[in-house]
Amino acid sequence: MPTRAYAAMAARQPLQKFEYEPGALGPNQIEVAITHCGICHSDIHLIDDDWRMGAFPLVPGHEIVGTVARTGELVRHVEKGQRVGIGWQCGSCMTCEWCGKGAEQMCKENQATCVGHHGGFADSVVVDGRFAFPIPDRLESENAAPLLCAGVTVYSPLRAYGVQPWMTVGVIGIGGLGHLALQFANALGCRVAAFSSSGNKEAEARSFGAHDFATSTDPTAFADRRGTLDFILSTVFVPLDWAAYLELLRPFGKLCFVGAVTGTLAIPAMPLIMGQKSICGSVIGGRPVIAEMLDFAARHDIKARTELMPMDQCNTAIARVRESKARYRMVLKN
Repeated sequence: MPTRAYAAMAARQPLQKFEYEPGALGPNQIEVAITHCGICHSDIHLIDDDWRMGAFPLVPGHEIVGTVARTGELVRHVEKGQRVGIGWQCGSCMTCEWCGKGAEQMCKENQATCVGHHGGFADSVVVDGRFAFPIPDRLESENAAPLLCAGVTVYSPLRAYGVQPWMTVGVIGIGGLGHLALQFANALGCRVAAFSSSGNKEAEARSFGAHDFATSTDPTAFADRRGTLDFILSTVFVPLDWAAYLELLRPFGKLCFVGAVTGTLAIPAMPLIMGQKSICGSVIGGRPVIAEMLDFAARHDIKARTELMPMDQCNTAIARVRESKARYRMVLKN
């Protein structure tokens, strides 16, 4: 039976109905009947071919929640009818150094769910079952879907770079990534400061767990907060005055990028040297971190704030993401 989907037939084109044959299941593969799929800004980059890595027709979507419809003969950790989630990565070699360490995202043979592979804007998807994760009962599918990409993108660096409860964490950008970062940092026990170019987001930022809020376009916001942060997580993809943010860090502080900032970073060396500060980055997370993140989110009632639309209105939902009107993640439902 063909899979029904929505695909971009060429770069920067509206999605249209598309069908393809999924083929026979491999021994480690599963077929998932999709109920929900979030829209990530990465999907927009792929549709527009900004990264020159798209192959058309392109079926976007990598924040998938659904139920297992079929399983390959070697699949044991999930079963037919079980609710699972799939994120950006849908496969790796499973034998290299990085796969052995649970850092499958670093594998040279890592496979993306919607790059060279049809993604989640569809009624079903076939993936390596080892990259499908049981969804805790406490998480609603609509709110859980964005956790599979946006959630692990902000959770992983907090864990990888040793953020501790006594620290103060700054989050730049209160959008699809940032509103989840505030919740995770707060749940870890940290004091949390939100930085946004929109002053009207203060009330919402505080509702997500921010203890402090600063409008990033206000120069006094930086003067008043110099040397107060231990870790800054940047979720934006526009260039900012990164030197000013370095001044906000305490000694040994880290400025971490998860937003795909355009251009080259202009970073002065002396604050890094004299304060032993660091610049770092992070991309999604390996399988152990994703499973841990889902459990942590369920325990602490962390969820994406979403707008739900039918799958057949995917172009309308995409337009809301393009125009930065989503509050805070668009999710499509079959």
